[in-house]
Amino acid sequence: MRRPFALMVALASVLAAGPAAAERLIASLTNHRVMITSSYAGVELVLFGSVERDAASVERKGPYDVVATITGPRESLRTRHKQRVLGIWVNTQARTFVDPPSYLAVLANRPLDAITSADNLRRMQIGIANTPLPELIHNDIGEVSNDPFRAALVRLMGERGLYSEQSNAVTFLTPTLFRAAITLPVQVPIGDYAVDVKLFADGSLVAHTASAFEIVKVGFEQFVVNAARDHGVLYGLAIAMMALVTGWIASVAFRRD
Repeated sequence: MRRPFALMVALASVLAAGPAAAERLIASLTNHRVMITSSYAGVELVLFGSVERDAASVERKGPYDVVATITGPRESLRTRHKQRVLGIWVNTQARTFVDPPSYLAVLANRPLDAITSADNLRRMQIGIANTPLPELIHNDIGEVSNDPFRAALVRLMGERGLYSEQSNAVTFLTPTLFRAAITLPVQVPIGDYAVDVKLFADGSLVAHTASAFEIVKVGFEQFVVNAARDHGVLYGLAIAMMALVTGWIASVAFRRD
């Protein structure tokens, strides 16, 4: 009879103590659907959110920190190493990355190492350096430390505006209200994007939430893509007829009498 009584006492103590932290993180986007047309020149989405506290929230020694990670659709990528052979630049080595994110943005209000410890960053896979980018090596999939191919992939994707890590992208408008701008460049891939937002206080994760948006192609360009994919034979015949008609018009317009 003593064991059930002890369990009841322990349960009552836990219920009376309540949660150690009762912050609630709320985040949303200004637009959950980005449409790409022939005039698309890049766009900027705004992520905004707030921290809700209640009577059970504990006092914090310092201000809150926010880290938002935006991940685009995954697709295999390949990097190549060029060398000069007999005066000609040729590809001598190549490495395939298995389904890395085609877009990756890490936005924070201050440097990541000032927000939490390096162990926490690695464990929660926060930051480009801690994001897994598995490679296909001799029919095996794994990661290589200090790999020049990985460094080249991150550099090339960064030059295209597809990989970025910004320590001043999140702005706190009030101690509990924040915003961040998500820049989507011209060559941004279409597909579904995941937005993961983490709230830190005193170096510890206290809350997190998730959102999402999608990028779609619309207009005549998408019509052509859909026609080529869904009606390949008719699309091929139409292109052949257009080529014949264009050639005939050119021959009539530029013929010499």
